[in-house]
Amino acid sequence: MHSSPFFTQQQMNDAVAVRHQLHQHPELKFEEAETAKLVAERLKTLGYQVTEGIATTGVLAELDTGREGPVIAFRADMDALPIKEANGFAHRSQREGLMHACGHDGHTATLLLAAEAIIAKRDQLCGYIKLLFQPGEEGGNGADQMVKAGVLKNPQVDAIFGYHNRPGFPEGQLFVKPGPAMGGNDTFKITIEGVSGHAAMPHLAVDPIYVGASLVQQLQGLVGRHKSPLEAGVITVAAFHAGDAANVIPGQAELLVNIRSDRESSRAALVGKLEQVVNGVCSAHGARFQLEHQHQIPPLVNDTAWSERVLAIATEQGVSADIQQLDYMPTMGAEDFAFYLQEVPGCFFFVGNGDSAYLHNERYDFNDAILPVAGGMFVALATSLLKRD
Repeated sequence: MHSSPFFTQQQMNDAVAVRHQLHQHPELKFEEAETAKLVAERLKTLGYQVTEGIATTGVLAELDTGREGPVIAFRADMDALPIKEANGFAHRSQREGLMHACGHDGHTATLLLAAEAIIAKRDQLCGYIKLLFQPGEEGGNGADQMVKAGVLKNPQVDAIFGYHNRPGFPEGQLFVKPGPAMGGNDTFKITIEGVSGHAAMPHLAVDPIYVGASLVQQLQGLVGRHKSPLEAGVITVAAFHAGDAANVIPGQAELLVNIRSDRESSRAALVGKLEQVVNGVCSAHGARFQLEHQHQIPPLVNDTAWSERVLAIATEQGVSADIQQLDYMPTMGAEDFAFYLQEVPGCFFFVGNGDSAYLHNERYDFNDAILPVAGGMFVALATSLLKRD
């Protein structure tokens, strides 16, 4: 485990024990009752003002130093995934078909570790701290629900920070990407209504498979000819369902389309023109369509000034021996922390998880050795930004 100036060995050992307990008892989005109870009880014991049941199972912990100063917030996500774990270690999931395959058990344990060190420094701080333990990050837009529940208000948060572990990056490496850092995610269901008919007489039908196949090709033109090549984005047709007999032209086809974008301008070029392309292709062949927007997460765009501040504080405080600023997007994967950044400035940083299996894999596991690095970043931010004069 990495050493840290912020934690004792016993505190780090306790954090590992908490992480393993959470890993053994995963809970899906908005079902994190046991996890939330553990979190709330721990925070109450430490001395935080705790509010439970936010956005169903979310927990808000507040620390008012009693002295005027900035209001900052830190966030951890708590939910697991419907994946059957293939690991054989002692702390593997005890719940069949459920698994912490993204490291939210580690993120939660990290912020609990930081919470202990932060409140111990209370007399050295000014201002106000909010700790957000969020449900439903995995496809539930829990961050959006937390925002709507008012966690960034009363008092108004000035800056917010969170992190994600990253397999494939060196263990304990802390890195930040100013500006666009993670992709936006828009998912659409397209239903093409044609006219069914005999496979031998296509001229008497409107073939939704042919129309859908044309649409698959035309959608790539949005990426190649409407989005700037200097911006990132991708369109994936992830499902195409139609027909069940070899001699029948079906009357309907359904497509699931996933669009990733790195900023609002690239999203406008892709999502903004989707309906126009679908309408054009369908109209050309006499088909009708329905377009359903099923899910949306905005691109995660870090505030540049706060990103540079995070890097500077990490360096000054000796949080990690390996601190870097990236000049490229670390991932087009989506993260609902973006909803917070639409409301207040801040920074979502990353910590390398080493050579583990990748996220959402049945053999993934959060690397306990990075707990003091990630937790140390939260403590460093609190002590630097809220330091008493």
